[in-house]
Amino acid sequence: MLSRAERFAAFRKALKEKGLKSTAQRDDIAHVFFGSHRHLSVDELYREVRKVNSRVGYATVYRTIKLLKECGLADEQHFADGQTRYESAERGDQHHDHIICDRCGRIVEFSDDELERLQEDISNRLGFVLARHRLELYGICRECREGVRPASAPARTAHAARDRS
Repeated sequence: MLSRAERFAAFRKALKEKGLKSTAQRDDIAHVFFGSHRHLSVDELYREVRKVNSRVGYATVYRTIKLLKECGLADEQHFADGQTRYESAERGDQHHDHIICDRCGRIVEFSDDELERLQEDISNRLGFVLARHRLELYGICRECREGVRPASAPARTAHAARDRS
């Protein structure tokens, strides 16, 4: 897993290789993105970056997140809410799945070795060689069911790892 500083250095190197300048605005966007532990839409990233640098424009945020994706430093996700979201590609090849709350939008990342083995078994049984997969589970989180979080309150991304080896 790369540190924030290593990801930022990789971004700067990729900009240089593409013949692009490293600007204060791009730097601020990259720092905010790498510091986030959420799946951010461009709108959300724009709002977060504006807290740091009020001169950053929406188009600059949009172009910079696309650059981060092209550099392999951001992964693009499409969940059922219809909004494209981005997460840091800091985990390298570590696969994870998502469970999403239909009310508040909370996204929890998880990995489960037993589930991975089951998917592999199913693909083998059906005569497939599994190249990749994406699993998204949808439901209502505990906080929303118990009324702890109002439906309109933003929820942060959480991480839950489960290894049953």
